[in-house]
Amino acid sequence: MAFIQVRDIEHYYEWIPARTSSDKPVMVFLHGWGGSSRYWNSTAEALSGSFDCLLYDMRGFGRSRAVSGVESPLVEHPPTTKAEFTYEMEEYAEDLAGLLDALNLQRVYINAHSMGASVATFFLNLYPERVEKAILTCSGIFEYDEKSFTTFHKFGGYVVKFRPRWLYQLPYMDKMFMQRFLHRPLPRDISRAFLEDFLLADCKAALGTMVTSVSKKAAEVMPGEFAQIKVPTLLVAGEHDIIIPAAMGRQAASLNDFVEYFEIPNTAHFPMLEDAETYLSKVREFLGIKDAVSV
Repeated sequence: MAFIQVRDIEHYYEWIPARTSSDKPVMVFLHGWGGSSRYWNSTAEALSGSFDCLLYDMRGFGRSRAVSGVESPLVEHPPTTKAEFTYEMEEYAEDLAGLLDALNLQRVYINAHSMGASVATFFLNLYPERVEKAILTCSGIFEYDEKSFTTFHKFGGYVVKFRPRWLYQLPYMDKMFMQRFLHRPLPRDISRAFLEDFLLADCKAALGTMVTSVSKKAAEVMPGEFAQIKVPTLLVAGEHDIIIPAAMGRQAASLNDFVEYFEIPNTAHFPMLEDAETYLSKVREFLGIKDAVSV
């Protein structure tokens, strides 16, 4: 296990394959809300013939712990602390910039999913000179609805605050937990890893990013962020995704000629795992690489 200090916070990261010295380009993977980088392992392994794949856990998730001074945006008037970090997507984009600086990486490819794709979108516009191409999976734009957003935050906050660790021991809990995210079932070890990551996520980080990624501000800002992208980008959607419906991805892609849209049939919120062969085939086509697919 490897850790590196990024903006005063220890971040977990790993290379696939193990990196010593290499002339291959680097692809950085960003995970979604409540998860960790480990669900990207199989995708990274399949692309490792062409890229040095850098996986890392974002602040407060997986094996990267949140700094104690960071406050949740749920707190109306947080006390003054030395920490200046927030749970805004732009801050996580700055975390990524700090990670690249710490590893002395100047220009990379990005492969990001769900909330990680929102972080990546900000990064593309803040640091376009640092990205060769980007793949955003399960991302898009949405309209603000005060009633539904309030209900979502209230219910989501309850789920985050009351998630006893013993849930991991209950039979079939992992299957029930993943049911609304999937159209095709995944192997049980993958589903159990998802459940474990969710149960271990830092409470403030989980609450904070839930509020900032699904908010009035996000609904207002994200269309402009998609429209500004100047980096060649592939936006991949799952046909049956109910978390970020495919229509939201199509709408986002329609705002910018730099963004290519691709929808994978019979998948939902994890198309790269539900239909790895189709996903990898399209990604390789977009990146212009021809090495054999490994799934």
